[in-house]
Amino acid sequence: MGRRFGALVIDWVLCLLVANIFADPARDGWAPVLVLILEYGFFLGLFAQTPGMFITRIRCVSWADGGRIGVVAALLRGVLLALVIPALIMDPARRGLHDRVAGSVIAHASANPLPA
Repeated sequence: MGRRFGALVIDWVLCLLVANIFADPARDGWAPVLVLILEYGFFLGLFAQTPGMFITRIRCVSWADGGRIGVVAALLRGVLLALVIPALIMDPARRGLHDRVAGSVIAHASANPLPA
């Protein structure tokens, strides 16, 4: 859980910085949340890691086959994560509701990247 939380904090700080380009995150609370959802869609969908996950050495992969979850599932996961509550509802495998709906699981990053 520590790595997951660390990755989320890193990603949130990056989202605040990016959102600051086009909005005032202190006044426009939607801006960093929108950036977070788009970050998840792009980075998880294409690379299986957000920048925060890369730094904390974890990946978000498909529960079924261990591959990438794709952009649509990553966007869905990001939306549910932004709602916070789904992330707090965990199963015995420590998969939040957002992971179960998206068909994903958090795993330790290996030295080998995902196959193309």
